[in-house]
Formats: sequence, C-alpha cells, structure tokens
Amino acid sequence: MGSECSGTEELKAKVVPEIKFTKLFINGQFVDAVSGNTFETVDPRTGEVLATVAAGDKADVDLAVKAARHAFDRGPWPRLAGRERAKILMKFADLIDAHAEELATLDSLDAGKLFALGKLLDIPDSAETLRYFAGAADKIHGETLKMSGEMQGYTLREPIGVAGLIIPWNFPSTMFFVKVSPALAAGCTVIVKPAEQTPLSALFYANLAKEAGIPDGVLNVITGFGPTAGAALSSHMDVDKISFTGSTEVGRLVMEAAAKSNLKSVTLELGGKSPLIIFDDADVDMAGEVCVAASRVFVQEGIYDEFVRKSAEKAKSWRVGDPFDPSVDQGPQVDEGQFQKVLSYIEHGKTEGATLLTGGKRCGEKGYYIEPTIFTDVKDDMKIAREEIFGPVMSIMKFKTIEEAIERANNTRYGLAAGVVTNNINTANRMSRSVRAGNIWVNCYFAFDRDCPFGGFKMSGFGKDNGLAALDGFLLTKSVVTPVYDSPWL
Repeated sequence: MGSECSGTEELKAKVVPEIKFTKLFINGQFVDAVSGNTFETVDPRTGEVLATVAAGDKADVDLAVKAARHAFDRGPWPRLAGRERAKILMKFADLIDAHAEELATLDSLDAGKLFALGKLLDIPDSAETLRYFAGAADKIHGETLKMSGEMQGYTLREPIGVAGLIIPWNFPSTMFFVKVSPALAAGCTVIVKPAEQTPLSALFYANLAKEAGIPDGVLNVITGFGPTAGAALSSHMDVDKISFTGSTEVGRLVMEAAAKSNLKSVTLELGGKSPLIIFDDADVDMAGEVCVAASRVFVQEGIYDEFVRKSAEKAKSWRVGDPFDPSVDQGPQVDEGQFQKVLSYIEHGKTEGATLLTGGKRCGEKGYYIEPTIFTDVKDDMKIAREEIFGPVMSIMKFKTIEEAIERANNTRYGLAAGVVTNNINTANRMSRSVRAGNIWVNCYFAFDRDCPFGGFKMSGFGKDNGLAALDGFLLTKSVVTPVYDSPWL
C-alpha cells in the first residue's frame, strides 16, 4: 500500500530556463574559482545535470573575506545611517518580489521544492524577512547606565564585523534571508556559503543585491563543498562570526574550527528529532493535519488506533511527483545521496521490527521520489526514532500518561522543537514547560514566523534565527565610561 506516484515520468515543468549565474560572487563581481574547478548541480526530478557551478575553496574564501573585511573596515555599509541601509534592503526586497517566479523555479529545479509553495510562500516570505530586519536597522541603540560613584556610562551596539553564513539545502531561499537579513541590517558584511546541492538561488540573490545598491564586498557568495569552502570560512582568522544551519556532526566541526582559529562567535541551528505529542482529548482529524510535518509522533492510547487508520488513509491519498504540478503534495529528495539515505532508514525500520504501515518504496523509475512512509510499533531505541532522517518517514508511538509523554519526548540528544495537540489548557501549559526544546508548538506544527526566535537546546545548537534575537547575534555591546565633570579623578 502506497501513495499515488504521479508526474514522475512526464514532467509538468516548462523547459528548464537558462541558468544565468553559476560563478562565485566576490566583491561585486561574478568570477571563476581560482582553481578553475567546477561541480554539477542536479535536477532531483530526473537526476540530470542542471548546471555546472564554480567550486570555491580556501583561495576563493580568502578573496571573499578580504573583500568583506575591507568593506567593513573602510567601506560605507556599517557607517551608513540605519535608515539608509534600510532603504537599500527595502529595494532588495522589492527586486525579490519582482523575480518571484524565476526564483521559485530555481528552487524547484535545484531542491525539488513545490513550485506553487515557493512562489506563494517561500519567496514572498524571504522578501518580508528582509523588510522586517530593514525596519530594525534604524532602531539599534544602547542604554544609559546609572553607575555608582562619580562616573557616567552608556552602551553602544555595534556590528560584529565579517560574518560567514553557511546555509542548508532544505530551504535555500528562506534560510539565505534568515541569516543575511539581520546581518546586513546590523551593518555587518557577509560571505554566504550555500549548500552544494542548492547553489543557484543564492547566486541569483547576489545579483539582485548588487542591483539594489548594496556596496561591493558587503555580500559575497562562495559556492562549493563543506570540507573545502565551509571549513575555510569557519577557520578564517578575519571572520568574526559564523552562523551555521545543518547537521549536528558538521556543527561540531564548525565550532571546533572557530575555537581553534580566533574564537569567533558561533550560532548553530543543528539537527532535531522533534516529537509531536497528541493527547486523546484532541480532535483526531485536526491532529492528522498537524502531523504531516512531524517524524516522531506520540499518540495517547485512547485515540491511537483511530489516528493510525486515518494517517494511513491520508498517506495513501498523498500525491508524489513533479514539483511543478500543482496537484502534487510532495516532490523529490534533493539528490541521490539523500534519496539513498532515506531508503536506508526505511530498511533499518523494517529490520529493527517496526511495522511498515504504508509506503516504503521509491516512486517511479526516474528522479529521487520516495513514497510517504509510516511505521507503527516503533520503540524509542530504534534508529528511525532516534536519528534525524530528513525525508518522508513518520514513526507513530503509543503512550498512556502525561508523565510518560514528557519522559519519552525528552529522551533524545536533541532539543530543537516539539508539538503538543490537546484541548486541555493545563496539559498544554505543563507540556510547554516540561519538554526541553527551543520551540514548542501547541495545536500546530512547523509554524514559523520572522518575529518568532527559532533555535534549539542540547545538541540542536545555540543562538537564534528569526526575531530581534537574531539581530542581537550580529551585534556587540560596547560600554563607555567617563567621569562626571567635577570628579576628583580629573
């Protein structure tokens, strides 16, 4: 029993457009890698090559950091009045809106993301994130301090400097602006390293930034691989800040590199195995809608059987296929590596004794499509219950009491997020205070907003994306103290 696999043989997309930008963007110019090396980015719908992209490494990172360092130390960007930075960022946002269809097409071709969602949500939301932080650019200020003794003091809030921003493949546009927007609003200069699977929209955004009037050297984009370009950025002595989103394993390497170089500031948004806990006072149909984005689902025993039945029905009606087909619910995995990784987790689930309720196979013969897969009878120590899969695989587990739900939800090295579905306000409050995670969604799931800080506990990292807390991550506080006029120290 599986979902409907549609559109995987006859692709619905228009002819693949010309890929305009495939070179590194350094100091306001598109340039080849110093080595001349390139790599192929692949269309996950077909497994065929989309474009050949410059493969940056340490030499290119050095050039980008030099440009960003000069732009920060001697250029106008950090010295502009906040309202002037805001004007340029607002123009940048307008240009994103003007190119929404082209950008959504790039992310669908490069990442397999649903085109309709990209055009209606991801790209407009990226522009709005830019506007949100642009609105904060002229509201960065310190405090006046009431000091003891005959002294007066105040604090200044200043940009941290050159920031390296390493973004993942799952939300290429959204994550670009989650990191770039607060950094630029604060007055920092940046080097962006997009995931090697999804480099194309980042390069397009670099071109729009230049068109908007962002000075040369302020925003640079280095495409390439983590062990080369990412490692060089993380360990660079002239980079003042690293913000990384990705796996916990790579996050550990980023933090080690930062510590061994210049002890640069680090923000890490890492892996998760976020639980969704559904209590038996909840509406089962509403809970089923909420659970679509969840991978580790705990269901109270009173509604467990009904929830399992309805989840199977929903999965079997789920349409998997070409992300340009508006009737499709799920596109392909991003590349061959991720495709094989998800299939291997499904095999682990079978061999460890979980019951395969629905799905579990690839869809079609072309591209990286996988049926939405649901396992029941999952134990907490199984691999599919412990490790982040990043694919359409859900584990459903039964629980009895609220105490059991709290203990099992917290029985993970991660603490990124959690969801609670209940009609009891006391249950919602107790769970929200008891589950060790940075984000708790009540009667919703995977609910993000640019005003809501997002970041994890435990091995899910530290620091925040989104909200004014993200802006704080790109600012330093400087204390200034002077004696009063008639101080005996004068």
